[in-house]
Amino acid sequence: MTAVRAGHEQKVRWGVVATGGIAARFTEDVQALPDAEVVAVASRSEAPAKEFAGRFGIPRAYGAWADLFADDEVDVVYVATPHSAHRAAAGAALAAGKPVLCEKAFTINAREAEELVALAGERGLFLMEAMWMYCNPVIRRMVRLVRDGAIGDIRTVQADFGLQGPFAPEHRLRNPDLGGGAILDLGVYPVSFAQLLLGEPDRVQADALLSPEGVDLNTGMLLGWDSGATALLSCSVTGATPTTATVTGTEGRIEVASAFFNPDRLVLRREGEEPVEYTAAGEASELAGMQHEAAEVMRCLRAGETDSPLIPQAGTLAVMRTLDRVREQVGVRFPVDA
Repeated sequence: MTAVRAGHEQKVRWGVVATGGIAARFTEDVQALPDAEVVAVASRSEAPAKEFAGRFGIPRAYGAWADLFADDEVDVVYVATPHSAHRAAAGAALAAGKPVLCEKAFTINAREAEELVALAGERGLFLMEAMWMYCNPVIRRMVRLVRDGAIGDIRTVQADFGLQGPFAPEHRLRNPDLGGGAILDLGVYPVSFAQLLLGEPDRVQADALLSPEGVDLNTGMLLGWDSGATALLSCSVTGATPTTATVTGTEGRIEVASAFFNPDRLVLRREGEEPVEYTAAGEASELAGMQHEAAEVMRCLRAGETDSPLIPQAGTLAVMRTLDRVREQVGVRFPVDA
């Protein structure tokens, strides 16, 4: 890999693995950054890679991941495959010496996540989960408010994420081989939201409606901490939920607008006081969408950091352990769990 210099005099050159909707959105956002460019895209076959490259004006398209990982002009790799392929794609990129930003859920299970973190550590390479919620300026404001004592001690967290179904049996969300179901695809957001504020829970309870294929369609989670805090979380692929979040403490609460994982505002409410609204515009950021996480990756690369303080690997591992515990409770197992 060509070293990324400090400052913005040299653009960071991205390689994108996969050509689906999330890869397209990330590519659009990164191409709008003045200090970044997408120079290569790879798929498992050449045709979709060429189509994607033509759509976004990307100079090189590869029909094999390994060809992109061998490209000396790629500074960092973004993995946007289904999460069932995250371990393989991110692992191969790290083995080839490339820093990696990997979509969420980070992997299928905590064991795979630990393997990636260990590999990155051995190679001295940057590795980060693409939990863009953590980089959102409104979410970062929420964290500061909580840490500054604006709502006292946290007692409850509520968050939901549901998509309108039904999804056909052949859809990836119904396919166990692709890590289908609501937990990994959607539940990772409310769990990550709660753990951003409270850390890894001491207790996990869950219940779910399972599909004939054995993946979860609708899941409720109750997380508990020894501090007395609880989190009531849900995820679903059977109906569109409000997709909001609330954090209640002993001295007030914070309401995060829909969609809570990429909000443009929040409201702080304290007893006897007028509500205070904080907006994305008030956070003095010119970035939007996935640009925040891309900017954090590039900041880390230029600073020589291998672990982001905004999305630390330890936090990602903790979330994966919780998701494993949820799946164990509801009886969802994937082939790679064996």
